[in-house]
Amino acid sequence: MSVDEQVLRYPIPSDTALEPPAEWAELRGECPVAHVRLPGGDRATLLTRYEDVKRVLADPRFTRQLNAPDAARLSAEGGGVFSSEMAQIIPDGGDEHQHWRRLVGKWFTAKRMAALRPTMTQIAERLIDDMVERGQPGDLKASLGFPLPVYVICDMLGVPAQDRDRFSYWSDALLNLTRYSKAEIDAAQGEFFQYMSDHVTAKRAERGEDLLSELIAVGGPEDGGLSDIQILVTGMALLVAGHETTANMIGKMVSMLLADRGRWERLLADPSLIRTAVEETLRLDANSGFGLPRYLREETEVSDTTLPRGTTVVCSMAAANRDENAFEAAGEMDLGRSPNPHLAFGVGAHSCLGQALARTELQVVLEVLLRRLPTLELAVPVEKLERVEGLAVGGLRTVPVRW
Repeated sequence: MSVDEQVLRYPIPSDTALEPPAEWAELRGECPVAHVRLPGGDRATLLTRYEDVKRVLADPRFTRQLNAPDAARLSAEGGGVFSSEMAQIIPDGGDEHQHWRRLVGKWFTAKRMAALRPTMTQIAERLIDDMVERGQPGDLKASLGFPLPVYVICDMLGVPAQDRDRFSYWSDALLNLTRYSKAEIDAAQGEFFQYMSDHVTAKRAERGEDLLSELIAVGGPEDGGLSDIQILVTGMALLVAGHETTANMIGKMVSMLLADRGRWERLLADPSLIRTAVEETLRLDANSGFGLPRYLREETEVSDTTLPRGTTVVCSMAAANRDENAFEAAGEMDLGRSPNPHLAFGVGAHSCLGQALARTELQVVLEVLLRRLPTLELAVPVEKLERVEGLAVGGLRTVPVRW
């Protein structure tokens, strides 16, 4: 049966942790608008071509309204970060969404990230010191990949980093596809909501120099600010997005660069390639997770295929980033590739608000590792690396390394 005649199970499994499933190339070539069955059992439409994904992500007709009655359930248990009621509290489009982005985005400018860079470097140095002291082999994900983004986002939000294990559990539950039960998801969401509610209340009583304090200082909607519930949900969303995806990407980036020793040696010889190397690992990340789901409010056409109102579309940015029509030698890693208009952070009005933060963290990690541990290598064969399973974000369970 050809790929355009079957309903594929989604996410499409891959044989190895860092390589894409063979079906991606087949879908781009033969069936760019494909029927897939989600973990919840519902059907959705999968897009894998660069131009289609780019256009849909920028099209306001494709919305985040994934709690609509006829929207596909992404997981069997429902809820979670994509389809919960809380996901609808942050405005989805138009002037309201742009207003929210302007208020929150002030904390994620390139200028602010440049100011944060020395602090990030100090954190990375300290975490590497601790990993080296514990001895080898070490787990780069647990020692550096997870704690660094958590420390940074906790500081930006004014929340105590010692609560990071709770944040990690709550984040995983909200990003559930198949790992947690509905009772576990609901309980985690309730605990997280109460935690952030108490935190925002404390910030109202005594403001600090952090993002949430600044949002509170602006005032409510009548003053051009956000409502209490919008501030609270913004805090939750940033805590999840600000550590989960980057923590996983640090481990994947380093693994991709160490999978072929020549890549690491080239960066050691020419550290000026760090910025473009980070972008190339973002583009080539074949284990980025679920992709971005969108709900279609009106009938429209994609790649000569009519999609009816009520269709749930999944945009696979990872598949699109390997489209030969968009990138020369798309399946190969070119550490100096420039320009590199990959879609790892989305595109348009809903592109990732924290992309400057993620880029800076990834660059700092690579700078410090190349300088401090030039002999770094994977402590297991690359084919032994294991994927994180059952969550909407992709990652590696562990990243065993020696130096």
